[in-house]
Amino acid sequence: MKYKRILLKLSGEALMGDKNYGIDPKRLEQYALEIKKVVDMGVEVALVIGGGNIFRGVQSEKIGIDRVQGDYMGMLATLINAMALQSALEQNGMYTRLMSGIKIESVCEPFIRRRAIRHLEKGRVVIFGAGIGNPYFTTDSTASLRAIEIEAEVVLKGTRVDGVYTADPEKDANATRYETISFQEVYENNLNVMDMTAFTLCQENNLPIIVFDMNKDGNLENLINGEDVGTLIMSK
Repeated sequence: MKYKRILLKLSGEALMGDKNYGIDPKRLEQYALEIKKVVDMGVEVALVIGGGNIFRGVQSEKIGIDRVQGDYMGMLATLINAMALQSALEQNGMYTRLMSGIKIESVCEPFIRRRAIRHLEKGRVVIFGAGIGNPYFTTDSTASLRAIEIEAEVVLKGTRVDGVYTADPEKDANATRYETISFQEVYENNLNVMDMTAFTLCQENNLPIIVFDMNKDGNLENLINGEDVGTLIMSK
């Protein structure tokens, strides 16, 4: 087992599955089973999930909603996804805790760093919802910041592609995948991995990122076992 404590970042859009909106129960179940495999191995798992399948704060101004208000709406969207994921995890026999960047005591705990670490030590899957509680920060930034705070060994960004490519593989048939790349090379080649705030946080704290295909069965488990899955981004 290569990693003992991980931060897994999932996109909200991924929860749509083949739908155009909302949550696909089949995709939700798939993610829960993939996470269970590594939890059963003894890995301490923290999760951050986006809200793009419901609402994206950055799109708010296009429909006449103030950006700050829109970002808070986006935070609530992530919380809906986090609650759905929590339920799926618990139905598959895992113990969980949902911690929120904004106070909603009826459904989740407020984020407290030491408490989050203690939950992980006790084998609970910790889900961080509602971003960091402030507008203008993405869920990528939430993932980077929370990973640093809980002393995770790696940020695993689960996507629908199997790593970082020289170009968009869905548009360029000649694009090739990097197995390993440095933070500096990502900057120099203007590759789209995370937003700049999130990416810089990882670089400055020497926290590696692995971009991989979360939709392929067994990928998460194989990655934890040290197999060549996805693209590893790290300091030189």
